[in-house]
Amino acid sequence: MSRFGLVIDLDRCIGCHSCEISCKNENNVILGSYWNKVLHRGPVGTWPDLEEYYLPSQCMQCENAPCVSVCPTGASYRDAETGIVLVDKSKCIGCKYCLMACPYGVRSWNKQEKVVEKCTLCRQLTSVGELPACVQACCASARFYGDFDDPTSDVSKALAAAPAASIHTLPDLGGNKPLCTYILSAKTATWKEGDIA
Repeated sequence: MSRFGLVIDLDRCIGCHSCEISCKNENNVILGSYWNKVLHRGPVGTWPDLEEYYLPSQCMQCENAPCVSVCPTGASYRDAETGIVLVDKSKCIGCKYCLMACPYGVRSWNKQEKVVEKCTLCRQLTSVGELPACVQACCASARFYGDFDDPTSDVSKALAAAPAASIHTLPDLGGNKPLCTYILSAKTATWKEGDIA
């Protein structure tokens, strides 16, 4: 099975929210809900030594996804081909167990359809060879999509080009192993180790 996900270069991210907006437009995400949200970290420090960065937050595509293991109906599942964590709305009974189980708070409740939703890495686009809408819309070229197990993929190339000290993930909470990865170098800001989006 492949391991598709995102790498986001926070050294490049300018906090323009184009990823957030393109996600809502492409996936018809209802008002008040977000599948992708840009968070502002900082500024911290004492003038003139201030640091800040933007932290886009979406499904982390956890390798041991707690949202999948707690779902009583199989509505939350991992796609056998891509490894992407998805939601089958036809099986969702609205119990919200997955919402509670997600360590990063990146699932949304669709109050109109009464189902849970989340980032699908734009499966409707990626299944036909296109990039997710957020990657296409990023004017800073800060977002990369691909298979982490393929050394020729964009995510693998982005990680290979970054110093090891600049590569980060959100905290692993209970062995969930978040896959989506961030690049943030010390020249831009200090990574907040306890950050959980």
